[in-house]
Amino acid sequence: MNWSLLAKRYRVPLGFLLGGLYLALVRPTLRSLMLGVPIALAGVLVRAWASGHIMKNDRLATSGPYAFTRNPLYVGSFLIAVGFALVAHWSVVLGVFAFFLMIYAPTIARERANIENRFPVAYEQYSANVPAFIPRLTPWRNDALGTSTNFSPSLYVKHGEWKAALAFVVATLWLVFRMRGTA
Repeated sequence: MNWSLLAKRYRVPLGFLLGGLYLALVRPTLRSLMLGVPIALAGVLVRAWASGHIMKNDRLATSGPYAFTRNPLYVGSFLIAVGFALVAHWSVVLGVFAFFLMIYAPTIARERANIENRFPVAYEQYSANVPAFIPRLTPWRNDALGTSTNFSPSLYVKHGEWKAALAFVVATLWLVFRMRGTA
């Protein structure tokens, strides 16, 4: 089995395992919470925004956050992970970088091939103008592709992204409960 398929198979279970270990072991400070939680919240908001724009396998998403990066759901996940890593300790961020390189880079490459096959002409133009991960400073606009839409609350609910928001709230409350001192 190749690495991309292993990454696909174990990405979510490994994330839950590491998240559970994190929640069991972390002892944040007020300062670390104030640093990390806003970054994690930004990730939750990016994921929410993205989920309200994507119609998986139906059309190429190029509106909303997809006008800035081709993978806003993964950018959001990365921000969540970095934010919560900073709550624990800055050095944990190095583990987040390693995890994303090992697990998400092959996932992004595999998904790119799938999207290229589904929307070959549109994706060629889109990928030439929108970066894979690090967002553009300004949104890319191309009405010729006919893929622009407004945020859809029903898509947000359909994709179950509200669960990520709920998990963020519960995790943040747990971190506040586990907080030690203020240093």
